[in-house]
Amino acid sequence: MTLLNQIRQGEGKTLELKMQLPQHDQIAKTVVAFANTSGGKLVIGVDDDRQVVGLGEEDVLDLQDRVASIVFDRCYPAILPEIYSANVQGKLVLVVEVFRGNLLPYYLKSAGKNDGTYLRVGATNRKADFEHILELERQKRNQSFDEEICREQPLAELDLTPLVVRFAARGKPLDEQKLKNLKLIALEQGTLWPTQGLMILLGALPHVVVKCARFKGTDMSVFLDRKEYGGELLGQLEQAEGFIKNHIHLRGEINGLQRTDTYELPEAALREALVNALVHRDYANQGRDVKVGVYDDVVNVVSPGGLPSTLTAETLLDGRSEIRNRVVARVFKELGYIEQWGSGIQRIRAACLEWGLAEPRIREKGDFVDVEFYRPGFEEDEAESESIGKVSEGIGRVSENEQRILDYLEAQQSITSKTVESLAGVKEARARRILKEMTDKGLIEKRGSGRSTHYVRVLD
Repeated sequence: MTLLNQIRQGEGKTLELKMQLPQHDQIAKTVVAFANTSGGKLVIGVDDDRQVVGLGEEDVLDLQDRVASIVFDRCYPAILPEIYSANVQGKLVLVVEVFRGNLLPYYLKSAGKNDGTYLRVGATNRKADFEHILELERQKRNQSFDEEICREQPLAELDLTPLVVRFAARGKPLDEQKLKNLKLIALEQGTLWPTQGLMILLGALPHVVVKCARFKGTDMSVFLDRKEYGGELLGQLEQAEGFIKNHIHLRGEINGLQRTDTYELPEAALREALVNALVHRDYANQGRDVKVGVYDDVVNVVSPGGLPSTLTAETLLDGRSEIRNRVVARVFKELGYIEQWGSGIQRIRAACLEWGLAEPRIREKGDFVDVEFYRPGFEEDEAESESIGKVSEGIGRVSENEQRILDYLEAQQSITSKTVESLAGVKEARARRILKEMTDKGLIEKRGSGRSTHYVRVLD
């Protein structure tokens, strides 16, 4: 994708736009966040409306030296971005291109690791909490969370029967050596311990649950059915799949003298989406869970945790794979729930298109990933795409512009309608309408009056 096309798409996980050189700390935070996440580009010379305004030639040379000094003086470990000028629409812009680093975590020297580590979440730089810092350190060691030993749970007190039965059904004995090979158990100082992966697969951690709901209409105001599934992870998969099937329609086809009933959505695509949600969710985050929502128009599967470090929405659709939970993924592969690494998204899309349905929408929104299947008769109309909502963790369905505002409020304390105009690329009246709708939904709260009017996030 050309730099101009990236600019036209607007800010996101791997792109930040500035009309002029930002404050030194802001530059350092952006560079650190890119280095800790998926890399990215800071482009200077583009205004809030994504219009290329450019820089003078002398300004570009001066800014290159200043940016290099800021990054060297304020970031640790050392980050070496590529800093260059580019000609876009006949105007010069400065590009600070940062690559994901290997010496994680990166942080601001002045603040130290605990307070100066930043991650790129959506289009914002978010300060990393302790759990995120631990995850970055695991990534540096090339270790996943589910490979770590769980010392709080003696192995002898765990019932491994559910896994033993599933492996036996595939003709594979699950003996001690197999448990070690799959990193389900680990030996430490002469004692065998379960790994976090084994705890996850057995559903022995309190946050390893799937919450399912059937809502009336196209929003979350009224629910018709609600279930929460815990226990063994593969059992959760089967129960969640059954919940969806119970709340979508069957369609019948007559072939000769035989009637064949099939679901309105392809079972293979639904299962693949659920498998991806369970295998790739962020289990280190103990405050969230997988959510499934069935509406009149869509079926949503939401997985906590953004895409793994180096992945973006574009590389995901291209078939690139990065496994966040290696133990869980390895067991799913052994038991036949994963066919080939990196092929799941293509199979979801292909199954829906073969079914005669609109292509499902698969997006990373902030720090969660959602897959949205359009039910027959509710295929997305491109002209109305903005009005079609998403499930945002814990707050209901939000539009694309609403999510941008929520992402902004993750990093800033408040927002004004003027900022919304620039953020969403809309006129004043539309910006005020978006803010009113978000206030009515209980997503944000209005503060002040007149020129001092601003909006803040409603905390859970």
